[in-house]
Amino acid sequence: MTIRIDNTELSDDGCRATHSVTEAANILGISRTTAYECVRTGELPSLRLRGRIVVPVVALQALIAATQR
Repeated sequence: MTIRIDNTELSDDGCRATHSVTEAANILGISRTTAYECVRTGELPSLRLRGRIVVPVVALQALIAATQR
């Protein structure tokens, strides 16, 4: 099943739609503390779901792609 939201295609292919802040930090090669600081300042896009903060995979991919240009 594929879902399209604001020209972003999300497919249910078994891949997760979000990462924890710790996982995102590992992917970016930064510390967990720095990742949480980036979430606080808005540098790292995130969602707060109840008490949990997660980083959308598409936002992480866009952030990485923007730095490679």
